[in-house]
Amino acid sequence: MTFFIALILFLIFLFLSSIHFYWAFGGKWGSTAVIPTKDDVQPAMNPGIIATLIVAFGLFGFGILPLIVTGTIPFQLPHWLEESALWIIAGIFLFRAIGDFNYVGFFKKRKDTAFGKNDTKYYSPLCLLIGVLAVVLMLFTS
Repeated sequence: MTFFIALILFLIFLFLSSIHFYWAFGGKWGSTAVIPTKDDVQPAMNPGIIATLIVAFGLFGFGILPLIVTGTIPFQLPHWLEESALWIIAGIFLFRAIGDFNYVGFFKKRKDTAFGKNDTKYYSPLCLLIGVLAVVLMLFTS
């Protein structure tokens, strides 16, 4: 069971990482409505290539961690990281699902923008799923 949960997490993170690499190198598909906007026109932030690459590598690293923690990939992590990796992933994505109470998450105020609609429909539920899977995996591996 732990292998399948780790594999699901890896595949989710691999997909998300791949999309970010694609965007970092100039891809446009799927790039509309993925950045929060203040008024459905003006982006709340404007991440550049470096920021997008950092996110892409981070997501890929998050995908590898469950495979390492479950022993699927034989790699020795520092003890503190092995003990807390799934907590870190769960915390980040559960907090992301809850949101900032303004632009992102289930409790956002701005729900009527294109991003807000996608966030409610896709992004926040995916973050919740990632967080829950990380918690379940943590419970089964400890």
